[in-house]
This record gives sequence, structure tokens and C-alpha cells, in this order.
Amino acid sequence: MADTNPTPTTAPSPRANKYRGATVEDLDPPPALSTSPHAPIHLALLAAYERDYTHLTVTDPATKALLGYISTPRLTQLIKDGRVREDDHVEVAMVKFQRRGKEYRLITMETPLQELEAFFEGEGGEAGQAFAVVTDPARRFVLGVATKADLEEFVRKRPA
Repeated sequence: MADTNPTPTTAPSPRANKYRGATVEDLDPPPALSTSPHAPIHLALLAAYERDYTHLTVTDPATKALLGYISTPRLTQLIKDGRVREDDHVEVAMVKFQRRGKEYRLITMETPLQELEAFFEGEGGEAGQAFAVVTDPARRFVLGVATKADLEEFVRKRPA
């Protein structure tokens, strides 16, 4: 007896074709650079500039809990506008992670790049992001930071 309900064939998404099974680990993200909320802004900026980083995670010095992040372009603009001073503490200018009312999107080294791209584009109900904090699956350790630019560079360098 012939099967009258053939299994539907779905074409792989354009993202799947673009990344061909690659994961965040294939981006080889640099280790995260973290700062304390109590560090002076000028020291955080110096550390970021020395390593050519655009985002630094802010962690609690005692527990290493992830509190938020600073964006060096945004921080530079805040200083230029006079809204913060270089000797202020990072905590006055950091963006705090929302812990309530928002589902955390886990990004690990095993996350497929098409999921990372969807995260950057804000699919799944959340706002689009410029970077992703890469953690271990239990969210205990910050392993690195991946940016939209990292993803674009990966695609550019990857042979077609």
C-alpha cells in the first residue's frame, strides 16, 4: 500500500546554508574582559582599548556574577556629553542586565550560528542585540563575547 501522506520536505533555512553547521566556538571568540562595578571608568576604557574590545562585562568582584556591561562607544559619548566623568565608577554608566520579566537567552560555545544571528536580529520576541555574552551551559562562567561584526567576518572569510 502506497503512503498517501508523504513526509513533507522542508528546505534548510538560508541561515543554515550560510553557516553549514558552524557554532559559536567556530567564531573563536576572544576571552571576555570583565571589570568591577567599582573600577574607575578610565581604567575600564584603557583595558578595553588595549585589547581592542568594544564591550566589557561587569561582574561582581566577590561572586563573579554577571551584573551588566559597558559599551566603549557609548561610554566615550557619555564622557563627551559630560554625563559621566572618567574618575566615576563603572556602575554609574553600565547597562544592567534585566533579571525579571525577561527570559534569558543562553548562548554557549555550542550554540549554532544561525541561532546567534537570530539573537542579534531580535527574533523570538526579544530586542535585537549588538553582542552576546557566551557562557558555559550552567551560566556560571563568562567565556567570551561575540558581536555582530564577528559573525559578519566569519561569513566573509568562509569559502562559499
